[in-house]
Amino acid sequence: MTERPLLSLDEHLCFAVYACARETMRLYRSFLEPHGLTFPQYMVLVALYELGACTVKALGERLYLDSGTLTPLLKRMQESGLVDRRRDIEDERKMCVSLTDKGRALREQLGEVPECVKEQIVGLRDEEVADLRAQVRALLERIHLANERLSGE
Repeated sequence: MTERPLLSLDEHLCFAVYACARETMRLYRSFLEPHGLTFPQYMVLVALYELGACTVKALGERLYLDSGTLTPLLKRMQESGLVDRRRDIEDERKMCVSLTDKGRALREQLGEVPECVKEQIVGLRDEEVADLRAQVRALLERIHLANERLSGE
């Protein structure tokens, strides 16, 4: 039996996606630090602007984050006054999360962040952004389905 050669790092799709995600977060950091935010906190805020008050489970599903990752993130955001976490009145097993006035107030300031980031990526046109986003979303959905199949969900 012949041994299959190992792909080089540059031939791994996972590496290209991973490195791109890390560099993207690094680029965002320049625009988020003045607001005292990390990239994951920014993503939580964007999701809550979209969803409104919701359960931690719903927020985790939207962000593709498990509760072990999301809970400490939300605790830090609550300590900094951006979100509020409370037990659901009807079902105390559920934790609900909502924006505070301070979290809502950041929305307008954060609205310019994606455009500032895009301006830093020299030569990237709106059509390219839309195409890349569609391709990455399609890849994400395929990988998510593969993970569900493998985990038996």
